[in-house]
Amino acid sequence: MAHTNDPATIRRLMTHRGARWAVVGLTPNPRRAAVGVAKFLRDEQGMEIIPVNLGAQEVHGERGYRALADVPGQIDVVDCFVNSQKVGAIVDQAIEIRAKAVWLQLGVIDEAAAQRAADAGLDVVMDTCPVIEVRKDPSLRT
Repeated sequence: MAHTNDPATIRRLMTHRGARWAVVGLTPNPRRAAVGVAKFLRDEQGMEIIPVNLGAQEVHGERGYRALADVPGQIDVVDCFVNSQKVGAIVDQAIEIRAKAVWLQLGVIDEAAAQRAADAGLDVVMDTCPVIEVRKDPSLRT
């Protein structure tokens, strides 16, 4: 059965000011969508962003980490800016570290990974973007 995004889950994730979002695939490359989305999450929605990338690069002045397991403390949302073929491993890591939710960005689709996350008790949003969701429903703006 195909995953369907729950509007109540999107609302809860987008309006939880101060939530910690680990943005996997966020690098300082300004041509990548992750840069603008992370800035939006932090500056417009009041989220804490944590860059996760292979180089552990800092982005928007925020310390970067190589892997989700390296991030100290609880992660509320793992926001996945990786291609669909690689996202399953990231979802499995999110389950392992006991994140509360996974958000697979626009075009990132892995039904099996979404089901594994849901079965493990994580909230799942797939194939959409937080910026798009706020544009569709301005009441999500915090």
